[in-house]
Amino acid sequence: MPRDWDAPTYDRIADPQARWGRKILDRLPLAGDESVLDAGCGSGRVTEALLARVPRGRVVGLDGSPRMIAEARRRLATRVAFVVADLRAPLPFAAAFDAVFSTATFHWIPDHDALFRELAAVLRPGGRLVAQCGGAGNAASVRAALDAVGEPWDPWSFATPEATRQRLESAGFVEVEAWLAPEPTTFASRQALETFLATVVLGAHLERRPAAERAGFVRAVAAALPALAVDYVRLNFVARRAPGAPPRPGT
Repeated sequence: MPRDWDAPTYDRIADPQARWGRKILDRLPLAGDESVLDAGCGSGRVTEALLARVPRGRVVGLDGSPRMIAEARRRLATRVAFVVADLRAPLPFAAAFDAVFSTATFHWIPDHDALFRELAAVLRPGGRLVAQCGGAGNAASVRAALDAVGEPWDPWSFATPEATRQRLESAGFVEVEAWLAPEPTTFASRQALETFLATVVLGAHLERRPAAERAGFVRAVAAALPALAVDYVRLNFVARRAPGAPPRPGT
């Protein structure tokens, strides 16, 4: 199963992800009555902004972390339909969506070919995909810091725009655009940086360690960074499901 995050802490500190998400949401044209899937909704901060854009529509928030979904439900109550599901597996939807929106999620999914096929399958013909995740070169300083402390780099999927365009087109998308954008993110203090690393960046590394060793590991990684910052590089992409594509069986 996917990692079950510390959702209250994430909700408190994930200002960069919320900022990126609102910017990405501006790329999604909406009339207000669409059905939209938020794929990787997290604690619901950006889902709330999405909901405001479709006052006559429907929003479904999906995340692999039960604690994230619980936090999102706390924020949005019954206004959004929430689903705990793994984006690495077939998506549990019969009906087609008008749009799929996602931010800061897809780099956690190893197989982007399979992911994009699933997203195409739950989109109606002509439906839009607007997303962003970590891209090629993302958090290179963190990778170097992990090397410095003797820790193997987790196999996140930090893809290039070229590979992403090819995968989306192979999955049945058209009008594909993909590009990288640097988003360096600084922190006011070492403590703030360590909290962010522990909650957002190093979670999988910490799960492999005894609880007594985790704080020391985070401190060592933070000390190996050249600044109180994470050198984020975001992979942005927009696409449309081919208008002539057949709907998913059963829809």
